Amino acid sequence: ERMSCDSLPVLGDTEVLCMGYNHTEATTLPPFFGKPTRPAKDATKNLVPLDGQRPSGLDCGRTCKGKAPLIPISKESHPLYNRIRTGQVPNCAIPCYQPYFTQDEKTFATFWIGLWSILCFLSTSTTVATFLIDMERFKYPERPIIFLSACYLFVSVGYIVRLVAGHANVACNPEHHHIHYETTGPALCTVVFLLLYFFGMASSIWWVILSLTWFLAAGMKWGNEAIASYAQYFHLAAWLIPSAKSIAVLALSSVDGDPVAGVCYVGNQSLENLRGFVLAPLVVYLFTGSLFLLAGFVSLFRIRSVIKQGGTKTDKLEKLMIRIGIFTMLYTVPATIVIACYIYEQHNREAWEQAQNCSCPGDPHRPKPDYAVFMLKYFMCLVVGITSGVWIWSGKTLESWRR
Repeated sequence: ERMSCDSLPVLGDTEVLCMGYNHTEATTLPPFFGKPTRPAKDATKNLVPLDGQRPSGLDCGRTCKGKAPLIPISKESHPLYNRIRTGQVPNCAIPCYQPYFTQDEKTFATFWIGLWSILCFLSTSTTVATFLIDMERFKYPERPIIFLSACYLFVSVGYIVRLVAGHANVACNPEHHHIHYETTGPALCTVVFLLLYFFGMASSIWWVILSLTWFLAAGMKWGNEAIASYAQYFHLAAWLIPSAKSIAVLALSSVDGDPVAGVCYVGNQSLENLRGFVLAPLVVYLFTGSLFLLAGFVSLFRIRSVIKQGGTKTDKLEKLMIRIGIFTMLYTVPATIVIACYIYEQHNREAWEQAQNCSCPGDPHRPKPDYAVFMLKYFMCLVVGITSGVWIWSGKTLESWRR
């Protein structure tokens, strides 16, 4: 398609070099290398209405306007009229599907997210089912891994709902064909948002609790019963904090659509919401959990010799402590990568939108989002759910199921 001869300039047009585009509505187009005597202002003035190829030397981005495939909002009756702005242009909305990616990339994104969400669902549902048939086996400090896994089960359900219902039905406004902005509905969008945001944040808190219980067991030498006596406080923190944040997002009508994944979340269109409701909490949780982890490892190595003199069961205890420590430490990798992907997005999003609306068409230096970063983000959002299933891969699990 890119090599189609129809896209080439009209034969015999001396004004256009052969690497230009075919714009049949334009009678004459300025050359790529304009003469120094020609005033830049006049050249641009004539071409503002046409999305024609402009000389790279001229200030063709002087007037920013909503260009296709972005959707202009012209009716005052529209609920978002004078309320949204994309790339410095008011009343300009992002379309239902991400305008920066090709059709093949959009199709692969659906397959990619669907694949990992189904694998995550299978892994976490097995882990949760194993816990339900043999609860006594999973005591503190390892029990938070089960609740972490349960959270990822619901996160994967959120992506599977989008897979079944379809991108447009979840993330898009059917009447105006643009992505959802500042909304608390429709119901399908809100359900997907709650599954992804509430349980995603709860999973982060359960990881902090896991690193805390591991620190108490490995570093402070607390017993199972001593840690379990605080279980109600763990549950209170893990479910109450995400509830408060989810209610705040809904109360502020801050739910919006993700044009890449086709889900509803918060901060996809508003950078303030992305920083306040997504980035800040994730950074705080990662920092807090990492502190407990570090303190636990320092204490574990310090008291290792003391544990070994304590009796016969110390090898098992030490193995369990190291297993939990390694699992907790491995969680930091996807968590850090997700934060890095969000930082990349919030840092560059305005530049992408401005490039769409303000730069010359066909400009090779126009900033575009990196497709791989987005795919990495969705994978890392689900990979912990898949790896949490590793925890139950043992002979004990087969014995539990056989019973």
